[in-house]
Formats: sequence, C-alpha cells, structure tokens
Amino acid sequence: MNLSGIHHLTAISAAIKDNRRFYTQTLGMRLVKRSVNQDDVSSYHLFYADAKGSPGTDLTFFDWPAPKERRGTRSITLTNLRVTGRDTIQWWAARLTELGVRHDEIVERDGRLTLAFEDPEGQRLALVDDGGKGDPPVRWDRSPVPVERQIRGLGPIVMSVPILDPTDVLLTQVLNMRQVRDYPHAGTSDTHVHVFEMGAGGPHAELHVAVQPGLPQARQGAGAVHHVAFRTPDADYDAWAERLNEFGVPNSGKVDRFWFRSLYTREPNGVLFEIASDGPGFGVDEDEATLGEKLVLPPFLEPDRERIVANLKDID
Repeated sequence: MNLSGIHHLTAISAAIKDNRRFYTQTLGMRLVKRSVNQDDVSSYHLFYADAKGSPGTDLTFFDWPAPKERRGTRSITLTNLRVTGRDTIQWWAARLTELGVRHDEIVERDGRLTLAFEDPEGQRLALVDDGGKGDPPVRWDRSPVPVERQIRGLGPIVMSVPILDPTDVLLTQVLNMRQVRDYPHAGTSDTHVHVFEMGAGGPHAELHVAVQPGLPQARQGAGAVHHVAFRTPDADYDAWAERLNEFGVPNSGKVDRFWFRSLYTREPNGVLFEIASDGPGFGVDEDEATLGEKLVLPPFLEPDRERIVANLKDID
C-alpha cells in the first residue's frame, strides 16, 4: 500500500480577493471550487487547479485575517509548481518580469530547472521543469496562459525540520515513502535536503525535507503553508486509517470533506500532514463547465447557507 503523490497543498491568505486575482490572472490557474473552511465557516476556502480540479493539481487557500508568518523551521517552506521544458521556464521568467512579479534567476536545483518567486503576500513558490513526467493535466482553455505553458500541477513540496530522524521514521516506516537522495540546500554548504519519494516517484510524488537546526521555529500566518496532503486511491483510504492507528500515530480519524476523504496527523517536528482520497472529486456537485463560479457548500453545511453567506466578503 503506497501513497501515489501530492494531493493538494493548503496555505493562508489575509487578502483573499488579491489572492484570487494573482492565482487566476497571473498564474493562470482555474478557481475550481469556491467554498468555506469547513472548520471555520466565517472564512473562504478557495481551490485553484487544472481545468477540472484533478488530484495533484490543487493549491488551496484559507481566508484568514492573520499577521504575516514568521519564517523558520518546523514548517513547509516552498511549493513547487510543475511546468515542462526550458523554453517554458524562460517564458514564465519573462511573464513574471512583465507583470512586475519579482523572481530569482533560473537555476538548476536537484537536477531540475527552477524559477523561484513569491506571491504578493510572500507565499514562497517555484516553477520547476518536470520533464513531462507526472499525470497529464486537463488544460483550461479560458486561462490567460497559453495551454502549452500552463501549470501542470504540484511538484516537490519542501519542508524544514531541526532534526531528521523522527520525521524519517514516520515517512519511511509508516507512510511507506523511500529516501532516495539528497542535495545541498540553496545558498549553504552545510545544510542538506533529503528527498522522499512516493508511489512510482517523479516530481509530482516527492517530499523534500531540509534539516536546519539553526533556524527559529516558524509561526504560521499570512503567506504560510497550513498543511500538505498526500494522495491515496479511494480503495486504500480505510486501510490508511487503520495503519495510523496500528502504529499508534495520533490522528484525526476519518474526516469526510465531501469532495474527498481525509486523515490528518502531525509529523514529529510539528508539520501537519493529510492523507486524502482521490475521489469523488469536484464534479460531484457542480457542472465542470462552471466550476468555481458560485459558492458551494458540503451537504452538512447547506442548512446554514444564509447565515454563512451573510458573513462572507465579496471577492468578485
């Protein structure tokens, strides 16, 4: 039983209207689900992805009026987004420059061309050349980005820990990941990033763990990542719930998010992990042609729709 890759990543925004504009207009992703945080219905939960919200393409945001994050260890520090080809990486560098988005120079990191930048709230992102590997995305023909240049999905997720051993035990012995290589952390000679692989491997199925004992502990806020979710086939979801309990790993128990089912646990250094099922998917309650155009709620929240909507700001 193996996880098959990254399912989604959820981050925090204190400026959700600007956030929507950046991810749909600058990065050309599709808003495929407009909902609320199911545990805090006063805030939006927006999902950006490919044209149909395929698992592995979702970058999602909680709308929380939080102060800016304090960067440090015990946190997720970089979200890679997959594109294909040197020419596409160069196209994106030109696009970001034209739109006034500050970015680093194109570099090779872990053997892949990478272009690092930040969103307006300091969310750390990078475009990475995936060599055409990973699940093919569903292109969105209404994106401002040409189909051949569009973001294909989530790439390696990078996290920072002060000590590797306890995290390594959870990843390899419980979650069945494989540590396959390491590489120097950018800008340092004494800090390394360890690459853990899921399923068949590839840039869509990697967690990169940087060991940085000298950093202060991070504090979540605007511009921070809340959690990362790993994919499981629907048929394996119940078995993962059983496995976490068998190993004595504290966890949320089964949580039905309606569009997928979830299990949550914190790895030993404090980063929140989720195991999420591939289905049933975002098309279960909306027509694919109009995904994300109206506020949708899971069935258990529908009786409170009027109250929930009254407390939400206009993001259009």
